[in-house]
Amino acid sequence: MHEKIITFASPVFFLLIAIEFLVARKRQKHLYRINDAISSLSLGVMSQITGVFLKLFSVGAYAWVFSNFALLQLDPGSVWVWISGLLLYDFLYYWLHRMGHETNLLWAAHVVHHQSEAYNLTTALRQTSTGPLFGWVFYLPLAIIGFPVQVFVVIALIDLLYQFWVHTEQINKLGWFDRVFVSPSNHRVHHAVNDIYLDKNYGGILIIWDRLFGSFIEEQDSEPVVYGTRSPLRSWNPLWANLEVYKAVLQDAWHTRHWADKFLIWLRPPGWRPADLRALPPAKPFDLARPLFDPLVSNAALGYCLLQFIALLQAATYFLLAFKSMSALNASVYAAWLIFSLWCLGGLIEKGRFYLIPESLRLIAIFLMSMLSANWFYSYALSVTEQALLAAACIISLGALGFIFLPKNSHGHLSH
Repeated sequence: MHEKIITFASPVFFLLIAIEFLVARKRQKHLYRINDAISSLSLGVMSQITGVFLKLFSVGAYAWVFSNFALLQLDPGSVWVWISGLLLYDFLYYWLHRMGHETNLLWAAHVVHHQSEAYNLTTALRQTSTGPLFGWVFYLPLAIIGFPVQVFVVIALIDLLYQFWVHTEQINKLGWFDRVFVSPSNHRVHHAVNDIYLDKNYGGILIIWDRLFGSFIEEQDSEPVVYGTRSPLRSWNPLWANLEVYKAVLQDAWHTRHWADKFLIWLRPPGWRPADLRALPPAKPFDLARPLFDPLVSNAALGYCLLQFIALLQAATYFLLAFKSMSALNASVYAAWLIFSLWCLGGLIEKGRFYLIPESLRLIAIFLMSMLSANWFYSYALSVTEQALLAAACIISLGALGFIFLPKNSHGHLSH
């Protein structure tokens, strides 16, 4: 249900993104870059795709604990059950979010949401693909108290959807609202890498948790927010975005000589290193005034990637709506193809011609499937016309790919 609601809400998200883009342009604030926006949206799509498999595990664990250990049987027809459930969920979210910044294991998942050096509504959709592996543990008190599974799923969705609108620079401070609720001003602080703002304002809906537990700071006019992470990603690769911190922590866990540190490092704060590794050369110091990651690619290349991404959105939407009617094999292959496709587009935006072969293979695979199979992952057979249109789109895309990315000689012809 979660994936379907997010899917149906997507047109609203994109409408609001378009409005924010136009407002920013009118105010002479050019907050959007196509490469960054595609990267953030790709990570959001990937999160939904992997969530199809991982959330069955996390919701299933909640349902099992509720069935076996619930102290009460709360009535889902009671308004107070919903209100109290949402308040308790938001309180537990605060601690999950805070631990996501204070322990390596959870930061490795949560870092994805902070990697963008921009701050706009596409950043809100930049979500982790590995978070459901561990985050569900924090919500088990709801199951033990006796909040039914359907209540848990809906209040989790409400808490998530609320947080979309606060990812904007177009709304200034809101007076009394900022003192009670998470607002754009409060959440801009949370995404900052400035020393004064670091690891503050963890709330989901209510900011009062931060005020109660000493993690609140107000946005300062004298200290403009700088976005990103202290170890910048410097990549548009969605797979690497999800794995970079896991790899760094695994490397330290492997190289330390102390067995206790091999395990404890996962519970330590980001940046902590075992004693026997602290003598190693430090990583490059963080520079608040660093240039934005913005590798040079042509407008034609960006246009190609944007059009391919829009097409992928349609395929991903179908997958999220229809995966339950697919076999496990078809769903797995379809999901793998979608993730591979997002990886190809991220690579083209970042490194251009280096990803020509993977992208060509992706398009050829679509072409062959459209010619050899009438259903091509779908739960219904494509008509001959639909098959022909899909094949033609692949051929045109292959031609555009070669024309845009292959080197040309001084006369404008492709070089051999």
